[in-house]
Amino acid sequence: MTIRVMIADDQAMVRQGFTVLLNAEPGIEVVGQAVDGLDAVAKVAELDPDVVLMDIRMPELGGIEATRRITQAPDATVRVLVLTTFDLDEYVYEALRAGASGFLLKDASAAQLAEAVRVVAAGDALLSPNITKRLIREFSRTLGAPRAPLKERVGDLTERETEVLTLIAQGLSNAEIAVRLVVAEQTTKTHVSRILVKLGLRDRTQAAVFAYETGLVRPTGY
Repeated sequence: MTIRVMIADDQAMVRQGFTVLLNAEPGIEVVGQAVDGLDAVAKVAELDPDVVLMDIRMPELGGIEATRRITQAPDATVRVLVLTTFDLDEYVYEALRAGASGFLLKDASAAQLAEAVRVVAAGDALLSPNITKRLIREFSRTLGAPRAPLKERVGDLTERETEVLTLIAQGLSNAEIAVRLVVAEQTTKTHVSRILVKLGLRDRTQAAVFAYETGLVRPTGY
């Protein structure tokens, strides 16, 4: 299947550059561009892309609020990949809260850009374990008390699924989780899929965020 991508950035050169790079990749097609957050929300509803590359700082409506509106729309399946200029930009944490599935530096290579799009489209972990740990740790420091409704939803998971969710939040890959739990990797994949379905989450990144928001995992656990 071809991955349908939309690029939202107020800089024409960025939009055009990413469009050229991605259209040159097999299995990826840029189906549209948006010049600001409001345009991005409208274009997503019109074009139904699989992945949106979303700049954070844009006029009219910023990328964070645009991400929130896009991901919280009824039956939303699109995944948002935030574009940022600086590693661990402070706004990235807000973007994750808003529903983003990961982030990518604007100076990423063509290969890194294409790989990020493919990984996010597949719902897999975009970030390496070390970066995931750093990102989620910083993100979780700004959280208040666990949200009760979310905490109650953890009860829908089996004991093993809760264990897998905890390991996802610690940045472990499926292979690493399988080794830790002494199970087949396919078994781990099945657990992950069931966790996402039960919790109504799009991908592993949102599962990690959920684990911190519910208090299932705390920063001091590293």
